[in-house]
Formats: sequence, structure tokens, C-alpha cells
Amino acid sequence: MSIPAHLATADASSASTSTTSHTGAGLRVSALAHWVEPIAPTMPILSVGERFLHADCASWLSLPVIDNRKPVGSISRYELMQRVYIKPFGRELHGKRPISGMMHAQPLVLAADATIDDASRMIAAGIRQPIMEDFIVVDDKGHYLGAGKVLDVLGAMESRLAQRSMELEQAYRKLKSSQAQLIQSEKMASLGQMVAGIAHEINTPLGYVRNNVEMTQVALGDMSGLIGSYQSVVDALVAGADEPEFARRVAQLEGKRAGFDIGALDDLRALLEDTVFRVGQIAELVGNLKDFSRLDQARMERIDVHKLIESALKIGGNLLRKKNIQIVRQFGKVPPIQCSPAQINQVLLNLITNATQAIEHAQGRITLRTHVVGHFALIAVEDNGKGIAPQHLEHIFEPFFTTKPIGQGTGLGLSICFQIVEQHRGRIRAASAPGAGTRFLIALPMQASKNVDESP
Repeated sequence: MSIPAHLATADASSASTSTTSHTGAGLRVSALAHWVEPIAPTMPILSVGERFLHADCASWLSLPVIDNRKPVGSISRYELMQRVYIKPFGRELHGKRPISGMMHAQPLVLAADATIDDASRMIAAGIRQPIMEDFIVVDDKGHYLGAGKVLDVLGAMESRLAQRSMELEQAYRKLKSSQAQLIQSEKMASLGQMVAGIAHEINTPLGYVRNNVEMTQVALGDMSGLIGSYQSVVDALVAGADEPEFARRVAQLEGKRAGFDIGALDDLRALLEDTVFRVGQIAELVGNLKDFSRLDQARMERIDVHKLIESALKIGGNLLRKKNIQIVRQFGKVPPIQCSPAQINQVLLNLITNATQAIEHAQGRITLRTHVVGHFALIAVEDNGKGIAPQHLEHIFEPFFTTKPIGQGTGLGLSICFQIVEQHRGRIRAASAPGAGTRFLIALPMQASKNVDESP
């Protein structure tokens, strides 16, 4: 039988060379095929044994048995040794018999145009254990083209898996990067929606500061005039002014004293104290905004969850007051937990904002509860709003799912909350009844895992 042209040089190359030169997604079985001189079903067993000793057959587990260009079986080196050569008088008893009586009549046959993925599945389904045969390659008419080694297919699959693993790793890194940008964009969108309220929050104490400063300026002006009159009298005494001049300056001083209220000093002290307090309010609000919007999402520290709750309430304070929502705090004794404050603060703000938006009546109430169960700190955010329909409740943590009108919600808020809590090795659950309100329960481990993602 002549050697097919496309396999003429394949037999001279090693399996590893063939495998490593074809690792693309379009790799076919024909790329792993080598020309192996087939044996006829009538060939004597001893002659087949001698074929296995040839150098060109030394690396093969089996030889193809071909009749009229089509595979009818294969003979395994292992089976030949077991059934003939290690048996007493095996060669004498079986040596002259045709190989058809000993061959495996259902060999592993693969089409030349089959993909490596298909080949691996066919090999897994048809290979005998232990592995003691190679596969036969045929064309679309079932004619013999050559033989291939099972280990070559495994090597090609390993290369494919390594390539896919690398592609998945790159895709994962891109996904994490996109996710971090998406989370930050959602945070900025949340802040953008609160800009008016935040401006009001800052303007209120800023108005007090401005008023106090103006009143202080007036008081300081009166005090400056009084002190100037005292200085004028002292200068007259030192300079030895004549009596009429001295009397004029004293009269001026008496006039200033009569118009000055000594109690203004106490008022001035109170104004300055109030100014310091109002500036502190502004600094606290700015600090909360900075904590919420900062990019160092993965910074872990031990912090009081009640501090995080109060911070979220301050940021969303204007929205809460606009709807006249009552805040009920039922805080238990919760030790500081280790977490990413920026991330947990975002979760709390999202839940409080959602609860506020769900309340459409005048007796709005949001209840915040905390307590400890085992090694977990529990935070509950409960509202008496309109609630969530049962068919929607199971989807609320899915990305881009929202029941809000188009343009009023991205559907990312609760999804981001879920990711952040999960990355902290915690849990978040929701319970709701239409018309009765919704309760979100967050369970956070007291000691966070060391591998909290840098971005949820």
C-alpha cells in the first residue's frame, strides 16, 4: 500500500513535534496522523511479532489491521505478548495462525477531519483500560490513512486547555477591571443624585458660620472703637495734654462705654463656639463623602458598624428629611469588625436609599438593627414601604434588574451590594411583602477573610 502524500513525512517526526506544531482551535485528527504500514488480516502471528520489533514500530502500542483499504481490527503489542510470547509453546501453537484470530475486531477509528475535541470524546468513550492501543485514522470514505497516538491527543488537549486557561485569565482580569470601573461609576452616579441634598447639608451650617462671622465683625468693630478711646485717654496722660483736651477725650471714652454692652463678650464667645461646631459639621460631612467616594476599596481595617451606619445616614440625610422619614435605631453590642469601610458604607447607603425610595406615604419609617450571632455581625435595614412583588424578589440581586421606570435606575445597586458582601465572605438576604415593607439582612464575619477582592 502506498503512503498518502500528506503523511509521507509524518512518520519520521515525533508525536511531540506534531502536537506542539498544531495547538490552534482548528486542529484536526489528520494533523496527528502518522503513516504506519498496515498488516493484512491473513498475516501470521509470528510475522506480526517481528513487525513490532522494527524500529519504525517501536513507539506504537498497536498496529492497524487493514483489509481492502478499510480497518478491520488492531493488534496490541501487550495482548500479543500476553497471549503468545509469554505462554509456554505459545509461538509453536499460534505462530502460523493468521492475526485475524487474535486481533481486536473493534478498533478505535477516528475520522481525519474530526476535531481534537471530538477525538478526545470518542477516545474517552471507546478506549480500553489499561490503554494498550493507538487509534486508526480514516478518510471520509472509511479508507485507511494512518495511525495516531492517544497520548498525542491528550497532549493537544492539554495545550488547548492551557491556551483557554490563559484566555480565561485575561478575560477575568478585564472583567475585574471593568467591574471596578462599573462599581465606581455607580458610586459616582449615587453621589450625583444626592448633589442637591449634599449642597443643602453643607449650606445649612455654612449659613450659620456666615451669620456668626458677620455678627462677630460688628462686635469686634464696637470693641475696636472702645479700645481706641481708652488708648486716646492714655496717650493724653502720657503727653501731658491740657485740661480741655483731656476732658474731651474722657468724654469720648464715656460715650463709647455707654454704648457698649459688656455682655457682648459672652455673646461673642458663644458665636465663636457655634461657628466651630458648624465648621465641624461641614468637615464631618465632607469626610463622609470622601470615605464614600474614595478609590482605595480594598483597605481593610477594624471599625464600628454603627459608625458606618451613621455615616450613610448623614450622606442620605437630605433625602430622608425631604420625605420626613423616621429613623429608628435598635443597636446591640457589636464589637468592631474587620472590613473594607468604603465598600460596606456603600452597601448601607444603597440599602437606605432604596428603602427611602420605596416609601411613598407620609408615615415613613426605616428601622436599623444590629446584633451579634456567633462569629457574625448582623445588620438589618427594614422599611415600611410598598414592598417587592414575589416574582421580582428572587431577581433583585441580578445585575441590571430593576423595577424602576427607564432612566430612573441602573439595576446595579443591589447587585453591587451582593458582590461586596459575598467578597467579605458574608451573606445578604431580603424578605418582603407587598404593601408591608422590605427587610434586608446582612451578615458579616467579625474577622474578614484575607482574600477580599480589591474591587468587588
